[in-house]
Amino acid sequence: MALRIYSLFSGAERSYQDKNENLVNDMKNTTTSKFARPLSAVADAFEELYAAVKAKGSDLDLKTFCDACSLVSILFGSLGKPFKFAELEYSTKVRALAEASETFGTLNNVIEFDVQNDTVGQLRSRSRHLRRVRQGLDLIKTLFQNFLSSHDSSLKDAASTAYAKTCAPYHTWGIRAAVAAGMYALPTREQLLLKLNENEESAKREMRRFINASSPIIEYIDKLYTSRNINLDW
Repeated sequence: MALRIYSLFSGAERSYQDKNENLVNDMKNTTTSKFARPLSAVADAFEELYAAVKAKGSDLDLKTFCDACSLVSILFGSLGKPFKFAELEYSTKVRALAEASETFGTLNNVIEFDVQNDTVGQLRSRSRHLRRVRQGLDLIKTLFQNFLSSHDSSLKDAASTAYAKTCAPYHTWGIRAAVAAGMYALPTREQLLLKLNENEESAKREMRRFINASSPIIEYIDKLYTSRNINLDW
């Protein structure tokens, strides 16, 4: 039954995937061609982003943010089919925000524009794009936390728990069912390390770096909403 649900979901989402497949592949190919160790590159980028947040407070540069976030796409790709939809959604939202960076300049301006135009959270609004990117970052961060706290060769429990905590509450039943069915196709722990060109020790080190640097970025984004009395239940 689970496989049948996944098949139905795949067909329903085929047009969406076809439309965005080239975009995602371009982002991943650029990342993998530039960095032999993408996990290390992501950790470096988010440490620099965290330093910018501490230095500039509420005016984090949108392009700098998008440049760092684009590197995370390869991490989604390394998880395979179960996170294909999350990868597509995340990558397209990052690209849309990057294209708006010259107009808006900072993350703060993105939210303020939608507040002034009463479009916060609306479909295709940039405030919604930013919210979805933030959820994608939280998903990877939480998955890494689960990876570090377990020695299980299977990633199913780590990934399922991370998805349930960060993204599932905002996805439709169909997407949740498809992700659940696809968890059996996740790479093993050893396969993931191979894809990331890391060993157990080096992967744990880089994951901790990403967790420590991305946590304050996620909190920063949340405060852009909550400081304006915008709830986060969407």
